[in-house]
Amino acid sequence: MRTIAIITDIHGNRPALQSVWDDLDTRGVDHIYCLGDLVAIGPDSNEILEMITARSSITTIAGNHEQAVLAAYDGIAPPKGHHQERKHHEWIASRLNPLYVPFLRELPPKWEEVIEGHSFLFTHYHMDGQQELLPIDKNPSAEKLDQIYQGIHVDAVCFGHHHVIHHFHSASIYINPGSLGCNSHPLARYAVLQISEAGIEVEYLAIPYERQEFIESYEALQLPDWNFILKAFHGVER
Repeated sequence: MRTIAIITDIHGNRPALQSVWDDLDTRGVDHIYCLGDLVAIGPDSNEILEMITARSSITTIAGNHEQAVLAAYDGIAPPKGHHQERKHHEWIASRLNPLYVPFLRELPPKWEEVIEGHSFLFTHYHMDGQQELLPIDKNPSAEKLDQIYQGIHVDAVCFGHHHVIHHFHSASIYINPGSLGCNSHPLARYAVLQISEAGIEVEYLAIPYERQEFIESYEALQLPDWNFILKAFHGVER
């Protein structure tokens, strides 16, 4: 049997990730899969990258915010759908430790692996035929997901991007643990999977953490669009 953890959408939230590390280390996890959007929205991108790269037994893939921050870092046009957030991504990029740029550039867009006889696809979100992220579906269903992944024969699809929890079991098991770093409550979400020849068991977790100092840092640092971000991604009005 193997025990794995799925984390996604940390979004520059150091105290949330630390709370998950503390919890995860009590659970005998063999490997961690990080499904992208480590950076941006929150101000702690460098701290998150330090915590991720220092970790052993972790596989990380790219999210759309990694692409947007790298585009800002390189001074090239933002990816599709990210023009409005350009100033925010430029702010993140201007403070990005160059040590982490090669790591970000090398992140794959998806990862496939067989674990205890079960095939897994790890992706930031569902993609079209050109490997571009599809628009977020606010009302997903097993039937819709089966259609998206028809022809891709895997036992489980693990994804993020949409910040809420999804769990569907149809042609495949579809698992989204919810955003670790963005939540209207001070809870850091992730999932632990117990995988054996007999099947895949999923536990969704929400770990409390102290976020007051983190929330206050948005205004203190004058993060671009900080008022909007706090309301939209943390449920906080300032």
